[in-house]
Amino acid sequence: MLKIKERYLTAPIIEDIEKKMVFIGGPRQIGKTTLATTLVGARFKETAYFNWDNKRQRQQLMASEWPGSAELIILDELHKFKGWKRFVKGQYDTLKDKFKFLITGSARLDIYRKGGDSLQGRYHYYRLHPFTLAEMHGRKTKIEPFKEIQIAAMRSGNELDILEKFGGFPEPLMSQDERTLRRWHNERNERLFREDIRDTEMILDIGRMKLLGDMLPSKVGALLSVNAIREDLELSHRAASRWLDILESFYYHFRIYPYARGPFRSLKKEPKLYLWDWSELEKESARFENLIASRLLKLVHWLEDREGYEAKLYFLRDAAKREVDFLVAVNEKPWFAVEAKTQDEQASSSIRYFKERLRIPFCYQVIKKKGVDKLVDGVRVISADTLLAALL
Repeated sequence: MLKIKERYLTAPIIEDIEKKMVFIGGPRQIGKTTLATTLVGARFKETAYFNWDNKRQRQQLMASEWPGSAELIILDELHKFKGWKRFVKGQYDTLKDKFKFLITGSARLDIYRKGGDSLQGRYHYYRLHPFTLAEMHGRKTKIEPFKEIQIAAMRSGNELDILEKFGGFPEPLMSQDERTLRRWHNERNERLFREDIRDTEMILDIGRMKLLGDMLPSKVGALLSVNAIREDLELSHRAASRWLDILESFYYHFRIYPYARGPFRSLKKEPKLYLWDWSELEKESARFENLIASRLLKLVHWLEDREGYEAKLYFLRDAAKREVDFLVAVNEKPWFAVEAKTQDEQASSSIRYFKERLRIPFCYQVIKKKGVDKLVDGVRVISADTLLAALL
């Protein structure tokens, strides 16, 4: 059984919370509360924890009954309170010289960055991701945009197989038990639809929305057609789009879009969809591709949330249907591309084409086979465990 005592966001949060509030967003059961109370909270002499779902704690929270001796105030699942922004702003502006504030939520607190954000300049926002190989190995790597990923020698083990099978969420990953994984899937998804979404959104047909959730794993890695979903579920286009947005805001899935700069400006805009929990996927190739997508999204979010870069994750596709799974760009400029293959050690023609056409500095073809690291026609063909351990 794995025992991991640290998370990659612990030190940055402790540093940032000395200057501003810190918000932590991420999926249900990703470890936000543990990070806030145990890892970050342990660095303070006394903390005060309030969970919106607990009636007594909710009453204390709304009455602003903060313990006078506390240094850190932790507010959990506060997004379920409709007026949470105004409340937090008032508390922070009044008490920022006495308390530090750490706020967590399983819905996207960052949506309030857009337009009229009354909290502007008062907080830093982090998105907490599943565990990755770098965390499992306890490795800390400095990554800089437009520099090559620094690959280091590592011991060969089965950590990637464990991560692929059980996902990166703490409970199933730490248990490594298939029955625990199945039960965890059922309970987590049921609570997502029946509790989290119900508490914050007006959804009249939650049963059909659950059918949408059941359908999405089969869409992973393919172009996503809202129209096809609408027809399958007999919904309006508006309802299908809204439900997808809601599920994305609760970190059930994420979408990446085609890179549409320069010669690719006229391409269709359909995204590809991936799950935050890739262990739900039965097909090996889809699960492996989703794992890679999740790992790259974690890097992109780190560059945005911690380092302040304008980083994005895309895929590449042209009119001739040449396609590369992923492109990481900073300030809309290509940095590196990644093609996920389970076995193929020959560099794909598509990644070679896009490397030349877009002048992509670094290209990787990532495969599951261990012990591979070679340059083929300018593309670095490399084992997944080797590359992923070198990332965040």
